Amino acid sequence: MKWTDKAWESIQPLLHTIFQMPFIQELQSGTLPLEKFQFYMQQDAKYLEHFGRVLAALGSKSEDNRQALDFFEFGKNALVVEKVLHETYFSQFGIASDHPIEIGPVCHHYIHFLKSVAAFEPLEVAMAAVLPCFWIYKVVGDKIFENQSNAQNPYEAWIATYSGTDFADGVTLAKYYVDTMAEQTTEAMQTRMLEAFISASRLEFMFWDAAYAQKVW
Repeated sequence: MKWTDKAWESIQPLLHTIFQMPFIQELQSGTLPLEKFQFYMQQDAKYLEHFGRVLAALGSKSEDNRQALDFFEFGKNALVVEKVLHETYFSQFGIASDHPIEIGPVCHHYIHFLKSVAAFEPLEVAMAAVLPCFWIYKVVGDKIFENQSNAQNPYEAWIATYSGTDFADGVTLAKYYVDTMAEQTTEAMQTRMLEAFISASRLEFMFWDAAYAQKVW
């Protein structure tokens, strides 16, 4: 069994909770209150800005040139999506793009968790920590897309961003690199990788939960 298979199996209860949480259910039905989605979009824009830099940092630490280039590309894509949020979705959903965004406590914690892991943990652990943002987003995006009950879902265009083939290709590639590194390391390191993966997965849940509650400092 691949390391990613074991990791995915370990978060099945959490995934079930994510699928059932109000933010996801209401996003799927198109009934999510606009102010909650606006809050989420603003926090996501700030998250992606920092996530892109974390991915680039992991690329710079990669000894394999192909892996380095791919993580540089992942980082670039995260920043491109952040730019699209500002230029397209912010306008579409009535968010002033020139208004300063204050990072909420959960977004702040997630950002700094990833930055600290990237800075102070082995590359294998850091790679495992960034994987949930790829993988869980893809799976949740697909589930929402497949189960939309509202033909006129106001969030349809945004949902499609995370259910497309380009994003799926990135997830597959990220999983491949993490599995490759897991195969080449020790059992103890694989355990540390799993701990980072689970922590990041919990933060994915907390990010959506914070958006629904509009948590601020």
